[in-house]
Amino acid sequence: MQKHIYNSVGEQSCCSIEDNNNKHVHSNELKDSHHEAGLFSMYAPGLFSLVLLLAGMHFDYWNTFFWFNGWIRLAWYIIAYIPVGFPVIKNAYLGITKGNIFSEFFLMAIATLGAFAIKEYPEGVAVMLFYTVGELLQTLAVKRAKSNIKTLLDQRPEVATVLKNNNAVEMAASEVAVDEIILLKPGEKAALDGILLSEKGTFNTAALTGESMPNAKVKGDAVLAGMINLNTVVQIKVTAAYEDSKLNKMIVLIQNAAAQKAPTELFIRKFARVYTPIVVGLAIAITFLPYFFAHEYIFRDWFYKALIFLVISCPCALVISIPLGYFGGIGAAGRNGILVKGSNFLDVLASVQHVILDKTGTITEGVFEVQDVKIIPAEDRDKILQMVNAIEFHSTHPVATAIHNYVGNTTTIELNQVEEISGHGMKGFVNGKELLVGNFKLLSLHNVSFDIDPVSIKNTVIAIAFDGKFSGYITIADNIKPFAAVAIQKLKQMNVDVTMLSGDKLTVVDSVADQTAISHAYAELLPDDKVEKIKSIINKMQTVAFVGDGVNDAPAIAISHVGIAMGGLGSDAAIEVADVVIQDDNPIKIPLAINIGKQTKKVVWQNITMAFAIKAIVLLLGAGGIATMWEAVFADVGVALLAILNATRLLHFQFK
Repeated sequence: MQKHIYNSVGEQSCCSIEDNNNKHVHSNELKDSHHEAGLFSMYAPGLFSLVLLLAGMHFDYWNTFFWFNGWIRLAWYIIAYIPVGFPVIKNAYLGITKGNIFSEFFLMAIATLGAFAIKEYPEGVAVMLFYTVGELLQTLAVKRAKSNIKTLLDQRPEVATVLKNNNAVEMAASEVAVDEIILLKPGEKAALDGILLSEKGTFNTAALTGESMPNAKVKGDAVLAGMINLNTVVQIKVTAAYEDSKLNKMIVLIQNAAAQKAPTELFIRKFARVYTPIVVGLAIAITFLPYFFAHEYIFRDWFYKALIFLVISCPCALVISIPLGYFGGIGAAGRNGILVKGSNFLDVLASVQHVILDKTGTITEGVFEVQDVKIIPAEDRDKILQMVNAIEFHSTHPVATAIHNYVGNTTTIELNQVEEISGHGMKGFVNGKELLVGNFKLLSLHNVSFDIDPVSIKNTVIAIAFDGKFSGYITIADNIKPFAAVAIQKLKQMNVDVTMLSGDKLTVVDSVADQTAISHAYAELLPDDKVEKIKSIINKMQTVAFVGDGVNDAPAIAISHVGIAMGGLGSDAAIEVADVVIQDDNPIKIPLAINIGKQTKKVVWQNITMAFAIKAIVLLLGAGGIATMWEAVFADVGVALLAILNATRLLHFQFK
């Protein structure tokens, strides 16, 4: 493999436990009773119509009665039709009043009322009954998909154990205030976000990341709602209300993602608005045109064929199953710790040809450690390090954290006029004297001379200058993430090109590229340089995904076709900026996200192809006089149900 490394020139009231439990039991009983009432109201009309239809067909075909004739027979079927037909006719009327004349409700109303007009009463009731059953099952499928997603993510208990005056009190998690202290026993799930007050603890973070590997935390680390305590009792100080937890934001994000429509979905909706009036026009033509050509024209026969045509042509299988397919894909991604902000981004992921990776925090851990310190003169070491530590308190870069960890978090240095120079480092004044901390380019910009060759230093280097003089440097190293090389390999196996961009020095970028087998890597880039590189790749007609931290790389995310943020678990800003958020910082989720996009698009097109193929076959059979209303019902409701079943399997698909 030929490798190309370039530099920037070429790159949430306290109550007793018993009262609390009684309250929750009562709450659950209310939920169950409402759920049962809701199900009854959904099923009752269909069951009533089904009983009357079966009885009517029994009187018609198997055990005839003299009285079941004329207006009695008609009234019987009308009564059977009303529970399932009235809501459809009502929706058709409301659609017409709003300018949406040619809806699927309109088609089914015409077809079934037409069947009554030619005295095919059982078929008219049957078509509307099965259409209603199909719509009911579609509604249940959507509810189940949403419920599955919520179950996958909303792992929070409704009760939390709060420490009040050194007493453990159970109370509703939604009533726990910020800054209160909660206790978490081994095996319990955290109900709210907070910080660990105990010295250490180990947690299962699967609810947030999709990975069940133990996650060791120490005092001061964040513990989020949904995490499971694995060993000793720990104390956690609440930092966010119940409804403001990271987990709740994830749930809202995924459940609202369906509002962002994919191009295929938008096309089908636009297609249905054009397709339906054409279908009505063709049905009218099927009814009347044969009058001019048929040797023996019988209106009833051709009208019946037109009604069959209308039932077959109903586009509900496409209009319902396609968005459900995308919703299934969003749910599958969520289960794997990947948040996708809309079905449109699933489509983009499916077509990604080029993945551009930021180095720090994406390929590497983003956890730097100081390796070497060279201060000139040596006797000024402590003073210089204290000044460097003080100015780095104004930065959120991982390098600043490494320096704080090395020097300590206390400083008495007073700084003035502190500013961050993008792509270069920090500048400030101590007692009126200029302090520069950053890369060697920063020193050159301020005319500070140095006799060090930056290229000869392998690790990331932080240059220091004080009062216009070179004061030495600090070297810092970062570790490559365990699955980074595997992720790159999988992307290449999917025929996706990979490029790494970094503001780090050439030798560091070269080393990371070597260890991960990245073919194209660019070093020493300023934020603007990264944007230009992405633009040049986009100009080659390639669909680009940019992967970064979601904050510092906002311009790059903005111009790419899909922006993927790593480490969204700890960053609200990442969730706001990116189109896709990988919760656990694992680069292996990048090819997984692309695979989920591809599988979702595959299922959607399977549904489109199946719906059109079956409808076309039954249409031909109907034109030949072979298909009846019963086959037409299958071509409509049956196809819709098959498409829904195909779409919902995405929620349970095992992605590798």
